[in-house]
Amino acid sequence: MNNKLSTIKPYTRAILKGHLCSCGFSYSQFDKPIIAVANSWNEIVPGHVHLRELAEYVKEGIREAGGLPLEFNTIAVCDGIAQGHEGMKYSLPSRELIADTVETMVKAHGIFDGMVVMSSCDKIVPGMLMAAGRLNLPATVVLGGVMPNYIKPYESKQARRDFLDGKIGEEELVKVTNQYYPSAGACPFLGTANTMQGLSEALGMALPYTSWMRALSEEQLEAAKEAGRRTVQMVKEKVSPKDIMTREAFENAVSVLLAMGGSLNACLHLPAIAKEVGVDLPLEVFDQLSRKIPFLAGVTPNNNLYTTNDLQRAGGVPALMKEIQSLIHPNALTVSGKTVAENIADADVADREIIKKLESPIDQEGGIAVLTGNLAKNGALIKQSGVAKEALQFRGKANVFHSEEEFVEAYEHGKIHEGDAVVICYEGPKGGPGMRELHRCTEILNKYKHVALITDGRFSGASAGLSIGYVSPEAAEGGIIAFVENGDEIIIDVAARDMTLNVAEDVLENRKALFVQELKEMDSSFLQMYAQTTTSAATGAVRMNIKGDDLNEEKNSSNEAYSKKRGGILA
Repeated sequence: MNNKLSTIKPYTRAILKGHLCSCGFSYSQFDKPIIAVANSWNEIVPGHVHLRELAEYVKEGIREAGGLPLEFNTIAVCDGIAQGHEGMKYSLPSRELIADTVETMVKAHGIFDGMVVMSSCDKIVPGMLMAAGRLNLPATVVLGGVMPNYIKPYESKQARRDFLDGKIGEEELVKVTNQYYPSAGACPFLGTANTMQGLSEALGMALPYTSWMRALSEEQLEAAKEAGRRTVQMVKEKVSPKDIMTREAFENAVSVLLAMGGSLNACLHLPAIAKEVGVDLPLEVFDQLSRKIPFLAGVTPNNNLYTTNDLQRAGGVPALMKEIQSLIHPNALTVSGKTVAENIADADVADREIIKKLESPIDQEGGIAVLTGNLAKNGALIKQSGVAKEALQFRGKANVFHSEEEFVEAYEHGKIHEGDAVVICYEGPKGGPGMRELHRCTEILNKYKHVALITDGRFSGASAGLSIGYVSPEAAEGGIIAFVENGDEIIIDVAARDMTLNVAEDVLENRKALFVQELKEMDSSFLQMYAQTTTSAATGAVRMNIKGDDLNEEKNSSNEAYSKKRGGILA
């Protein structure tokens, strides 16, 4: 057949085939569709530790369909292991590295007709989808699925609280944790990993029902083979990611995100993926749809009883999409070769405790709200599905910290009080750099009954409570969050989508005139480069457009702070 390899000039093609034969392939195998299998297996990440085994089934399916699979690897960071220390600075930037490495392997070798991307966890799933969109080869996403949980979410959370209170030791906490995180697969709660697995399916890039299959179950192994077969067929049909990841598909994904109360990190990742296929997906879309799409599926962290294992048992993404079918785009194409409507035609909700009816939702609005106001002119995010109704309005005095470490130290010295509006700034994409998740901070603040957290950093998908993050512009861009002082009044009204720093405009102007900033000192040239080139959370923390005037304009407006020193308000 005419594959990509056959279009290379004869002499170069002959030498190229010679190199491939050195890897153990035979000359006769090269007259087939050549399919890249981009894997993110490693021995560190629970969601990825089984992907080498799963890849064998993908490759078997490719061969059955008449293709030649060639596998390569990329990196994967475990957010659970990176939490609470400097390693979290690398997690979000790794998304761009993943997309770049997959692009490099595919483009540098120039022989691939299609691709399968394999991942499970937080930044890896979106990084793979970004690569698929950028390369626009016929592509299928194979997901690592979910580990089982042998205890309920509330039991795991109680053990963590007991450890923080000194009631149990390290070994006991590890034992309990291993009942909640017992084996390979994504962690069972609806964090970023399982949110992005579900959204891969909602986008149409993963086969139906594959989001939250049990890792290495028989159904998952067979689904992996089918994904391999479908990828070869998509090469023959000439169906590419841009045919699937349309504006309608992204609106479907946002709708599913809102209906299940998924991770706020999806509001970073979906715009970044959309950018790769030329679709504009501003935060306004999330909020517009949030007022239209009800919250239907309550699993942890939105409650303490159910996990994504229960959500899969209740019918998974197809059942959830069928429940909101009248509010989405059912004619969107998917990698199955069918439309969304065809994929969900036979779906059924098996447990109404998990997926509520459209006419009797958990809440009339979706799980995420976008706040604006003078403290977040370009937007900030809150998972309103994880906040008690009585806490959706708040008024408190600011207690300001310039890093996660400063906050933790203050907590350890008893300097956090009921009624505080805790502000943690300089944790955004540029200021962090790397926009760390502040999950440990939210765990600490859960000990208090009436405290808000406002940050230009971000949160784990497991975070709940009155936690407002992704504040844009961030402190390092000269956002208003940089000018908050201890004792300032902050007013939050989630229903009105407003977050206001109650300080007179002339006072703010004086603070701006006296305020100077700096790029945090760091040993990593990678993080330095990331800080200088990333955009804000409001645009998905993607890289700046490096074409001519666009780059110069954004550098001048957002990186001026880096020639100065961050010293706070000068005396």
